[in-house]
Amino acid sequence: MTPLQYISQQVSAPAKSIENTLKLLSEDCTIPFISRYRKDMTGNLDEVVIEQIAKLNASFDSIIKRKEAILKSIGEQNGLTPELSKKIEASFDLTELEDLYLPFKKKRKTKADTARENGLEPLAKIIMAQNADDLDFIASKYLNKNVPNEDEALQGARDIIAEWINENMYIRKTLRRMFQRKSAIETKVVKGKQDDENAAKFKQYFDWNENLSRTPSHRLLAMLRAENEGFVRLNVSIEKDEALDFMEDNIIKNKKETAVHLEKAIADSYKRLLEPALSNEALQEAKAKADLNSIGVFAGNLSQLLLAPPLGEKRILAIDPGFRSGCKIVCLDEKGDLLYNETIFPHAPQNESAIAMKKVKSMVNAYKIEAISIGNGTASRETEFFIKKIPFDRDVQVFVVSEAGASVYSASKIAREEFPKYDVTVRGAVSIGRRLSDPLAELVKIDPKAIGVGQYQHDVDQTKLKEELDTVVVRCVNSVGININTASKSLLSYVSGIGEKLAENIVAYRSENGPFQDRKELKKVPRLGDKAYQQGVAFIRIPSAKNPLDNSAVHPESYGVVEKMAKDLKLSVAELIGKKDKTALIDASKYTSETIGILGLKDIIKELEKPGLDPRKAAKVFEFDSTVKTISDLRTGMVLPGIVNNITNFGCFVDVGIKESGLVHISQLKAGFVSDVNEVVKLHQHVQVKVVEIDEARKRVQLTMIL
Repeated sequence: MTPLQYISQQVSAPAKSIENTLKLLSEDCTIPFISRYRKDMTGNLDEVVIEQIAKLNASFDSIIKRKEAILKSIGEQNGLTPELSKKIEASFDLTELEDLYLPFKKKRKTKADTARENGLEPLAKIIMAQNADDLDFIASKYLNKNVPNEDEALQGARDIIAEWINENMYIRKTLRRMFQRKSAIETKVVKGKQDDENAAKFKQYFDWNENLSRTPSHRLLAMLRAENEGFVRLNVSIEKDEALDFMEDNIIKNKKETAVHLEKAIADSYKRLLEPALSNEALQEAKAKADLNSIGVFAGNLSQLLLAPPLGEKRILAIDPGFRSGCKIVCLDEKGDLLYNETIFPHAPQNESAIAMKKVKSMVNAYKIEAISIGNGTASRETEFFIKKIPFDRDVQVFVVSEAGASVYSASKIAREEFPKYDVTVRGAVSIGRRLSDPLAELVKIDPKAIGVGQYQHDVDQTKLKEELDTVVVRCVNSVGININTASKSLLSYVSGIGEKLAENIVAYRSENGPFQDRKELKKVPRLGDKAYQQGVAFIRIPSAKNPLDNSAVHPESYGVVEKMAKDLKLSVAELIGKKDKTALIDASKYTSETIGILGLKDIIKELEKPGLDPRKAAKVFEFDSTVKTISDLRTGMVLPGIVNNITNFGCFVDVGIKESGLVHISQLKAGFVSDVNEVVKLHQHVQVKVVEIDEARKRVQLTMIL
């Protein structure tokens, strides 16, 4: 089987599209570049399908390497028959390959190994043949110093048979299918743990039983966390009698004396070898699926968070609110550079509200502040109310933004490099301000796991989580494009083809030579070769460039085509850009060639209509209910405005202006059945919710959007 055949079985795309995509990937083309600038080669495959092709290609390579290792190992043991070799070569299922390899796999010395050393394998073969009677007499012929009597001889033979049964491909495959479809996951509380102070969050799983295949990902991950933290014991099993009946029906051929020994060997093989292995395998498979599901939820949320509406280049006063330690304030210019910082104490215990009000008003005037960004942590609502009381001399918008991850950023190497002379409180406030101006540019500096928009992100496969989240960040950065003259090293590192080292070189070049004047200047950056230039140049923007195409998503390789289009319309390129009535006159089919097809040309024409357009919407001010500040202010039946701040498989969490976010269960999103929360709500969506239940002791609020 070829990589193309393997991938075609799992991806619904034309073979030619897959083949061309594989060719581009082999030439070190990045996924954003392929999906955006090689549409004619891929048949307009999107990033998700191209990522799937890339992953399956890597999976194919892994399978080939594993097959080679298995063949080599079995060959070294002189166990490779033509039939076995053919089976291994034909298989592209890793589980099946491991089953084929199982009899040859190096393992700790087993009971069967000891029995073989004691010369009992011939006796085991006699029993398996199921033709013999008077087994005690036959067993007596195999006695020696290590096998003193007939019972031990027969036991040793049964140990060998149990291992043969365990290694039987058909038995394993059928039982595996039973575990996948019919196994139940059961939890029991660990004795004494029900009274633990942290037991409440796992109480639901102190006595739980359900079909594993139907267990939602969030519930499985919750049970596994409960087990890892020592609150419950977890077991996965199928009906034992059904498993044994199947095994006996397929192994025992008659009712001779051998049947009794085969029944014992079957029961032993199931209990000691098959059930533990297949039970664990089923659980790990379910865990892997739950991980993928949970990672998918996190990735979807992260994408929405990174592409949240930016306020744009405004002068911002940012506040990291607090009570005893005060509110840390920073003033930022349009580029996000720090102009001034101050600490005020408008709340208890100091209650210096008059002094604080005077200081804030003075800063707003002195630094020509256009918007105020308040972190949504401790003292957020109190600070928002305080700010809104100030009679400013100018129109100032007030926003409350998520400060998740701000403390992680403030203590990071990136923050120390940006603000070496300031402490973590100042850096945190700067992050709160910048994420209002441009969420994408600021949040890429923070480990996505620290942003806190997912379900059980710390319980899933961390390698897969990082890979997926990095992919999401790359996709978001390249879908928006970046201003190369203002972008941070962190943001630049996610640009197609650039990476961390080249990002450092770009920043160093910019510091030494000043702003980039045009895209071609990118080639002067040390170690930035032709391939990196090809992959990344169209994702950077230079607003002040002489050539207006340098501030668009048109790739430099297509500048000649655009110039020809403009010339044919008797216009300059600058006169063509942004003129929909002019671009509508372009007949794309006239400009097709060996290097660019109709799909690429349509993209160019679309880009010329609105060059460099940011796909994100503009940020909007949101007003919480002014009467609600803490959970104790809530009453059942209240209808409140809120902002969706997290999405999971089982519902969404909504910020209604108190410290605790309320849960809208998936069944309460709208009337009727909802299969996917994202069909109804998006992150940062403004919604109306009704309070259904308040558990003040556990700090939990249940909400509904069915009003």
